[in-house]
Amino acid sequence: MSTSLVARLRASLETMSPAYFSLVMATGILSLAAHMLAVPVLPWALYVLNWLLFVVVAVLALARALWHTRRVVADLLDHLRAPGFFTFVAACGVLGSQTLVIGGSFGLAVLLGALGLLGWIVLTYAIFTVLTVKRNKPPLDRGINGGWLLAVVSTQSMAVLSTLISEHVPQPLRLELNFFALSMWLWGGMLYIWLMALIFYRYIFFEFSPADLSPPYWINMGAMAISTLAGSQLILNTPHAPFLASILPFVTGFTVFYWASGTWWIPMLLILAVWRHGVRRFPFHYDPLYWGAVFPLGMYAACTQRMSEAMQTAFLRAVPPLFLGLGLLAWLVVFVGQLRSLRRNWAATGRA
Repeated sequence: MSTSLVARLRASLETMSPAYFSLVMATGILSLAAHMLAVPVLPWALYVLNWLLFVVVAVLALARALWHTRRVVADLLDHLRAPGFFTFVAACGVLGSQTLVIGGSFGLAVLLGALGLLGWIVLTYAIFTVLTVKRNKPPLDRGINGGWLLAVVSTQSMAVLSTLISEHVPQPLRLELNFFALSMWLWGGMLYIWLMALIFYRYIFFEFSPADLSPPYWINMGAMAISTLAGSQLILNTPHAPFLASILPFVTGFTVFYWASGTWWIPMLLILAVWRHGVRRFPFHYDPLYWGAVFPLGMYAACTQRMSEAMQTAFLRAVPPLFLGLGLLAWLVVFVGQLRSLRRNWAATGRA
């Protein structure tokens, strides 16, 4: 690679969003949802593509960390950008689930799970500690959005992957993995309650402009959808973990609670989107954070399908194909927007 190309790549990476792994999250969950619905060819095609995307984004993220260390540190200290780092953990969880379920590779799935768990531990305590002790903090209406719920999504992605891995290991490790998954599932739910209370308070009691309605607000629904998926997996794993049988009504009730909460958000988010772009005429242009809006659509399809299997609610079976179709359409629109944005940015760095 020539020196000029390296310089252009280095310049373009300076403003790279730490939430870019949401591209892997969105692609992966659409692949898993398509697999659950027995769609031919598509799950495998998206699986192969997602490995390529994961490697590319990981290499670019590492390059940014080396070339623009100060910007990365500044992102970690920023209330709005710091939660984006949790997309790495969620990407490991979703790709790990793909690798196990579609790719059939137990070893790679475990490796991704271990990498994701290490990232979860480091990022959880680093980000929340730094944002707690920093001196200069923004007011609530300028310091929180739906992106904070990526911390919940990352936690639940570890729970989902753990339940899937547990099906391929003997006792007592199977029991231990399900206990770990239950613990992460419960912590993710508690974290959602804390954060959503603040987000909803910001919604209702502070001035709300179209610019404030950024794409991460779709994670309001996505965090509940992945919590539903994790709960459904725990229900299905009950025969292999006796302690789950003793609390099965609790797990079932909370799983429905999560699904109902996520479902409530869908019309609300659509209404606010119409208000933003239709009523207030806010321009629609590509933003990497839009991948955070694609992911919830695919996750809602996957979680509803799995919940219908776990609870034998056949009347919900018409929902997953609809949301899978919407998710694929949204993925295509955002992917085209991303390619155009990359071309413009590359040309801009060339002129500079």
